Amino acid sequence: MNVVCLDMEGVLVPEIWIAFAEASGIPALKRTTRDEPDYDKLMEYRLNILKEHGLGLKEIQETIAKIDPMPGAKEFLDALRKETQVIILSDTFTQFGMPLMEKLGYPTLFCNELIVGENGEITGYKMRCAKSKYTTVKALQSCGFETIAAGDSHNDLGMIQASKAGFLFRSTEAIKAEHPELEAFEEFDDLLAAIKKAL
Repeated sequence: MNVVCLDMEGVLVPEIWIAFAEASGIPALKRTTRDEPDYDKLMEYRLNILKEHGLGLKEIQETIAKIDPMPGAKEFLDALRKETQVIILSDTFTQFGMPLMEKLGYPTLFCNELIVGENGEITGYKMRCAKSKYTTVKALQSCGFETIAAGDSHNDLGMIQASKAGFLFRSTEAIKAEHPELEAFEEFDDLLAAIKKAL
């Protein structure tokens, strides 16, 4: 039995924080896991900026409502789900991810939770588990599944390297240069073909 594990942002949908940075006019929020490998450090940085500007969940969700999946992402997912089981493994949060899952035909999403005050202020976050993508892939393998993974960022490398086949998709030149052993793709058709070959 195979399970394909895919990152969400940068692979299937645009980066939420980059879209919000542009909508809010706060360039500092463009920093993502492509730039900062330490997720806790990145989130603390983001939450401090939100607090400083008096922004909360409502404002971010208004931006998310305007985000559409990347062209071809839904068709790619639909074709892939005809072949095998697919799980989206993301370091995003339920409050961000679910509106986007609706636009992708409700694939399975494993992600984290934001802690939100009554006034809508994001006061913290709860990670599902440590190194969630890598840990989830190892847990699936312990249940008898073989995993195939694809992602674009530093936080995807663990699940990609731990899988029987793993690919970079629309990653940065720096990450591709650091990991020449990983096949890297830019188009959904090429990624789909590589995954089918690995199944």
